[in-house]
Amino acid sequence: MSGIGHNNGPTMEPGFGFRKLAWGKAREALLPALPLEVVRIRVARAKRLGLPYKTYATIRATAGRDIVGFLFSGNALELRLGRVDLPASVAGRLGALGGVAERLAAVYAPTDPAALIAAHPGLLEGAARAPGFTASWRETRDGLRAALAARKLPADAVVLVAATDIERGWTATAGLAGCVAREMFFDAQA
Repeated sequence: MSGIGHNNGPTMEPGFGFRKLAWGKAREALLPALPLEVVRIRVARAKRLGLPYKTYATIRATAGRDIVGFLFSGNALELRLGRVDLPASVAGRLGALGGVAERLAAVYAPTDPAALIAAHPGLLEGAARAPGFTASWRETRDGLRAALAARKLPADAVVLVAATDIERGWTATAGLAGCVAREMFFDAQA
């Protein structure tokens, strides 16, 4: 039953218990029984990336591959009004990712992506212009994917670090592996 006033609660039709049991068994069968050594390797990888294991494992399982890069929005990097200076805590966190994963930035105008790279040698492998607030989905997708293609990174292996809901929307639009909140990525490390 659906329609006006229906809250999509549990069905009252017969067989609910069996469907719940069948769904649980099917879900359990999908979850792999990983050897302990594989789990240890993945826990270590999550730690090197600076992500909680549960977040890392969820992104990895959803994307079907490991995380190879991070795309940081200008807001996540705390860049303001055309400036390229990064707070020390942000720069330190980016530096800790060196050699572990690619670090890319999507910055809003008037910040110049090339100036950001030049101001922080070794902290970012690439930077591009972030999609404007009036950009269509296609323009957003094409712009973000072009930034990743310039570094030869597959979109479904890159995690977005975002500070706003609009930026979080880039994840689905560009087919990224997942999204992590700016606060969790930068502030949890302090």
